[in-house]
Amino acid sequence: MTLMAEIEASIPALRRYAWSLLRNGHDADDLVQDCLARALDRLTTESAIAAVRPWLFTIMHNLFISRWRTMRRRKEVVSSDTVEAAGVSVGPDQDGALVMRDLLAGLDRLTDDQRQVLLLVTVEGLEYRDVAAILGVPVGTVMSRLSRARDNLHAHMDGFRRPSLRRVK
Repeated sequence: MTLMAEIEASIPALRRYAWSLLRNGHDADDLVQDCLARALDRLTTESAIAAVRPWLFTIMHNLFISRWRTMRRRKEVVSSDTVEAAGVSVGPDQDGALVMRDLLAGLDRLTDDQRQVLLLVTVEGLEYRDVAAILGVPVGTVMSRLSRARDNLHAHMDGFRRPSLRRVK
């Protein structure tokens, strides 16, 4: 498979991940477009790309972090609850829609670090070492973040909150 074909085959996964980070279709498309533009610009300078998909996710992650920092400086960050409520005029009445709503709410309650690891491993099917390289953390950190994310998401979906640990002197 050629390099361009691998990049093209990765676009749906990039769009899913971008949407899960931003929860807005237009912003997600912009992030994917910027990611692909940056990747195509770097093709001439980076001749030996071992794995295209993790490389693309690394570029996207770095672009997302840069945009988030810029937005935070400008104080334009809007909560996902506000965006979600503005886009829904009638509440869902099917069980599947309710489960999806609860799942998205549970994902929103995770820390950014936990959400990113969970989505990259479970939705995109990347290996731990690839996720570690994308996020710039050790593999053990990926494993612990994934474990905490799964525990927190299970607790949210089951409808109870796990008690926090108390400090013992």
